[in-house]
Amino acid sequence: MYSHAQTVVPLYPDGIPNAKTAPDQEQTDPKAGHLRILHVSHPTLTIYRPATGKGTGTAIVICPGGGYVALAAAHEGSEVAQRLADSGMVALVLKYRLPDDAIMTDKTIGPLQDAQRAIQYVREHAGELGIDPHKVGIMGFSAGGHLASTAGTHFDHSYIANPGHISLRPDFMVLGYPVISFSDSTGHRGSRDNLLGPNPAADSIRKYSNELQVTRHTPPTFLVHAKDDNVVPVANTVDFAAALQAHHVPVEVYYYDRGGHGFGLHNPTSEVDWLAIALQWLHGRGF
Repeated sequence: MYSHAQTVVPLYPDGIPNAKTAPDQEQTDPKAGHLRILHVSHPTLTIYRPATGKGTGTAIVICPGGGYVALAAAHEGSEVAQRLADSGMVALVLKYRLPDDAIMTDKTIGPLQDAQRAIQYVREHAGELGIDPHKVGIMGFSAGGHLASTAGTHFDHSYIANPGHISLRPDFMVLGYPVISFSDSTGHRGSRDNLLGPNPAADSIRKYSNELQVTRHTPPTFLVHAKDDNVVPVANTVDFAAALQAHHVPVEVYYYDRGGHGFGLHNPTSEVDWLAIALQWLHGRGF
């Protein structure tokens, strides 16, 4: 169906920050219903470009979900990127490091470092990618939505070397059934435990509960969630949208009545194409 040329680039060709010397144990999960990548220690970007002459000048970094223990690399990664490239965007799937004390000095910041580096990379290479460095967004699903929303609320602090002072703030966010909160009441405990450990301090829980980190500078955001999601409660999206509204940040939400968790582009219970709605919203905002 798709025929986009792909380019895979290492995120850190000159050495991975916050890394311990350890064997590369990356593997795919053959038992999963969807392609899942485990034990990522060498992060990359896979770049999908629109057809010649069809580019809109917008780029988007995609963070697949997987509870911070795996990456759902197809239905929340490559399939999404192909669709976005068809729409004229340069789409870049981020294979980010999964938190692991064996490969990182501080596992709590490893994924965020990779998300920041991805945004930095896109802006550094805007010319060759054919995009506007002021039209660089981030997208994430489930735990990848937590990572994307962390990038969109923690950009004032650089967790990577940034000698050129390149902005690490995404220009927009698109979040699919995202983990937003790490609170006991609405958060996703598995994602929290994998990122912060089983007994995190209260200030760490607050720091990474991104509904509490919204400011008027948080990027415009589109969210989609099913009301019957029994893995990541819809309250994550409800609370984040409310925080954005309270700070006068443009936000649009599409709620499915049913669909559960992890449906990617296609909610089997509905004919509504949420990504088409998101793209229309982005177009209306100049992206």
